[in-house]
Amino acid sequence: MPLDRTDCQQLIEIVRQAAKAEILPRFRNLEDDDIRAKSAPDDLVTDADQGAEAIISREVARAFPHATIIGEEAVAEDASKLERIADADMAVIIDPVDGTWNFARGLNQFGVIIAVASHGETVFGLLYDPVMDDWITARRGEGAFFGRADGTHRQLRVSDTVNTEAMVGSTSIRLFPKPQQYQLAALFPDFARMMAFGCACHEYRTMAFGHVDFMLTGKLMPWDHAAGLLVHEEAGGYSALLDSRPYRPTIHQGRLLAANSKENWEKLRELFDFLA
Repeated sequence: MPLDRTDCQQLIEIVRQAAKAEILPRFRNLEDDDIRAKSAPDDLVTDADQGAEAIISREVARAFPHATIIGEEAVAEDASKLERIADADMAVIIDPVDGTWNFARGLNQFGVIIAVASHGETVFGLLYDPVMDDWITARRGEGAFFGRADGTHRQLRVSDTVNTEAMVGSTSIRLFPKPQQYQLAALFPDFARMMAFGCACHEYRTMAFGHVDFMLTGKLMPWDHAAGLLVHEEAGGYSALLDSRPYRPTIHQGRLLAANSKENWEKLRELFDFLA
């Protein structure tokens, strides 16, 4: 384990610093020129994303000089950086503003995600809410915990829902090909509720709090999922790609399903078999 508890707390404080300096002052204060498209019109980057990633990268490099830093915006400029995760003793994977589309439109459903991987395995995850200044963390093998600046600290567990028709799920159908979008949408009435967060940070937080029973996605960038899946696992959940491979932050293509138990994962996997 490349991190002890003091190291984990230091990462939390680095993220809090970046949020206070670069993210919150720009929330609902962005000008049109502060928002830009990357790979598609709805794939956005803002000055907050770039400023927060710069601070987090700088402070992580100071605190952990041996770390390999993988930032979402840096990868947008040089995709080869993703290849460094597999061999790094300590890779710090940064999503400086997860849910940028929401953030850019003044919606408060956005967050900061930090994952630490060692030789391709996630060992620490942080899901931070800048608006509320609270966080969920997990170290491999030690459980998932909710924390706040006032000292609140409690362990989290996923839901215990068993019946499919009583389940709450989340997915973004836009991440699947158009014909599969129609097939997927036709299944929505079979569940109690289907959500679309537009923010992996809050998607995983809500599962860890026990309010959402499963999540399905067709996009596997490590800054979106490495931390959240570790939190989900440490809170008692089960996840795998639809082809049954276990997730690792070195896998960037495939369809991922996370559920509140392995038994429910198997049931849901049958329903979503057409996506595999």
